[in-house]
Amino acid sequence: MSSAISELLNPQCVVINGTFKSSEEVIRSIGQELFKLGFVKDSFVQAAIDREKVLPTGLPLAGGFNAAIPHTEIEHVIKPALGMAILKKPIIFQNMISPSESVPVSLVFLLALDQPKAQIEMLQEVASVLQNPKLVTELIGQDNVEGVLSCFED
Repeated sequence: MSSAISELLNPQCVVINGTFKSSEEVIRSIGQELFKLGFVKDSFVQAAIDREKVLPTGLPLAGGFNAAIPHTEIEHVIKPALGMAILKKPIIFQNMISPSESVPVSLVFLLALDQPKAQIEMLQEVASVLQNPKLVTELIGQDNVEGVLSCFED
């Protein structure tokens, strides 16, 4: 489906059947893994959490599952990567379009990109995945990283 996603999605930063209490906790968990692997600066996690409070990324989707695409400014990124979480139980993100609305999210893509153009392009790639209810359901149903990665292969 998306070679750009499969190229940047780091297998060590994919959480399957994750259990988190909040949007902040899932961003922190994936972001700390990206930091340990050398993709982001130590400022990344807090910057992504802070940005989410001001510019939320929760997206209501067709097909019964919702997603979020937290990210932050390029200066917090060393080299590009993606992290992802498939959640056992949805957690609340605020709606990207209507920030006062809560969105129960089951799928989170955490973007760590080092170029503004790349950030826009990756948001478009992720959005195209999220607009495919069949693919979203397939992703949510995966129980291992290999299965998740195979969903993004052409």
